[in-house]
Amino acid sequence: MAKLHFLYSVMNAGKTTHLLQVRHNYIENGGHVLLFTSLVDDRFGVGKVKSRIGLEADAIPLMKNDDIGAIVAAEHATNPVTVVLIDEVQFMEADQVRQLAWIVDGLKIPVMAYGLKNNVYGVLFSDAIAVMMALADDFQEIKQLCHCGRKATMILKYDRNGEAVRSGEVVEIGGEGRYVSVCRPHWFDGEIGAAARKLLV
Repeated sequence: MAKLHFLYSVMNAGKTTHLLQVRHNYIENGGHVLLFTSLVDDRFGVGKVKSRIGLEADAIPLMKNDDIGAIVAAEHATNPVTVVLIDEVQFMEADQVRQLAWIVDGLKIPVMAYGLKNNVYGVLFSDAIAVMMALADDFQEIKQLCHCGRKATMILKYDRNGEAVRSGEVVEIGGEGRYVSVCRPHWFDGEIGAAARKLLV
């Protein structure tokens, strides 16, 4: 039975690597995979999904008004789709997440959506994530460690002095050097850890 899967984590936990490995496995077994990503994240070029360890693949870039259900339905009518993979689902619109649910229920195609659950201010990242949390059939956390060794569940944004940033824009594309994944106590304390402090410029 097709399901809507939400695979989530904090930053730098290997979500994209996991997604690209799943894509490879489906293709290796003869599957027809549709991979989507958001136009918001164009660090590696429009329509590119790339992991920190160098794996990459072409993807269909989504704009805010794109009807992903219609895109998948049109492709499925000519070339049956085995699975739909979504990178950076937190940047999608809430209605697009509802369309993902329709792809599962109406077209009977499994959807695996990868993204960040929380933003740097300790709330659900976006309306899209709130809808995903409400509609998903299956949840899988991709785990990451805090600098203290505990499980990281939060994302801490910090400035050039290593001080926690508690207001302003949530998203700073390309600003990976200003984010660190930490446990909840260190998120509240604003402690970025020794490794991140060594990289301060």
